[in-house]
Amino acid sequence: MDPIRIDYTNVLADAVGEEHGITPAELDGLAGPSRAALAAVEARRSTDLRWLDLPYQDDVHRRVLAYASSVAGRFENVVVLGIGGSALGNRALHTALNSPYHDVAPPPGQPRLFVMDNVDPDLIGTFLETVDPTKCLFNVISKSGSTAETMSQFLVFRQLLVERLGEEAHRAHVVVTTDAEKGVLRPIVREEGYESFVVPDGVGGRFSVLSPVGLLSSALLGMDVPALLAGAAAMDERCRSGELTENPALLYAAVQSLMQSRKQKNIAVTLSYSHRLRDLADWYAQLLAESIGKRRSRAGEDVFRGPTPVRAVGVTDQHSQVQLYVEGPFDKWFTFLAVEDTVHEVTIPSTYADRDALAYLGGQSMGALFAAEREGTRIALTDAKRPNLTVRFPRVDAASVGQYLYLMELAVAVMGEHYDVDAFDQPGVEAGKVAAYALMGRKGFEARREEIERATAGSQERVI
Repeated sequence: MDPIRIDYTNVLADAVGEEHGITPAELDGLAGPSRAALAAVEARRSTDLRWLDLPYQDDVHRRVLAYASSVAGRFENVVVLGIGGSALGNRALHTALNSPYHDVAPPPGQPRLFVMDNVDPDLIGTFLETVDPTKCLFNVISKSGSTAETMSQFLVFRQLLVERLGEEAHRAHVVVTTDAEKGVLRPIVREEGYESFVVPDGVGGRFSVLSPVGLLSSALLGMDVPALLAGAAAMDERCRSGELTENPALLYAAVQSLMQSRKQKNIAVTLSYSHRLRDLADWYAQLLAESIGKRRSRAGEDVFRGPTPVRAVGVTDQHSQVQLYVEGPFDKWFTFLAVEDTVHEVTIPSTYADRDALAYLGGQSMGALFAAEREGTRIALTDAKRPNLTVRFPRVDAASVGQYLYLMELAVAVMGEHYDVDAFDQPGVEAGKVAAYALMGRKGFEARREEIERATAGSQERVI
């Protein structure tokens, strides 16, 4: 298996100067803390951080693949009903490992994928007008079963299935991924007889992509699940070292920490120079923001920490964002996602060879142009003293994507130690959920509704 590599040359002071780049002393200063951070994370592997062992759950993997095989060819569409960590990984795997036009013209016998990660009524309503639910397999994903967005969708689609297929037949169109014992969905699974899979304990939503949360849709759409998991396991093995410059996760975590704490780079931009990897940047944005963006330290003190993730796609965003990146505020650092070997090659015709503005393109490949555009952006950023790092994929395949997923999950866990925050909770998200429950009249949230009503009573709206 070819490994993905991290080129961190251009985050160093040698490349962009000491004001914006990391000095050898600063990097060496995190060697000990990085080793301690890794040990702290690893110590929780068998307790509350069981996502670290997801690549090795062979019985679960066999069952996922067996279910996918049993329903192969039966459905035109797989519809994921989930949000956040129950949706972003599914979409990222699909766009990375299947054709960009898979959902326009799926390979024979393979379904399309719809990830319904919003309750915008125009989104849901248009889906209902466009797609026949009787030709869909709905994968309901919620560990608690109380996620309002997911469960509202489930109620809508379940009712439609029952109306069109009947109580008994509709059950074959629903598969549930939820907690093994607790929560709202598990009793429903038992009552209805739905096929189901488990979100294991110790696996939070944003760390769940290598569990049935992400693996089931991947298997249903024909992706190479064993290779994906093998890639993750290989990265786990690489990241056992406590040496900062030998362990990709420790290195990436250290760079992120130093960029914000020492270089005042509060914005972390992931710039994907691969159309197929663009949604990995979306997945990582949630992983970083929800894990590290915290009001309180682990001691309970107000610290208001965390970087702001931004996603961009090369070459598209060279024409929309790079002007800001090269000449705007020095508040950003950059991670390029680069691919060394593409599947396709397209040759540019030598038409209009008498015109200098076009002649240089003739006979060259799109791949060469794409690489030159990426390197041109990297050079421009470096020359402008904007620190940047490159994650180099040997190719976009299941093994390399599995490596990347595990790398970033472990890196973010280590970042939590550097930032001194709990990387595994999300109280800010919960606060919004509670307010929404109160506004929707959910039982048990009456007091919060009264608080909201008191706070807004007598306030004057100012709208122009």
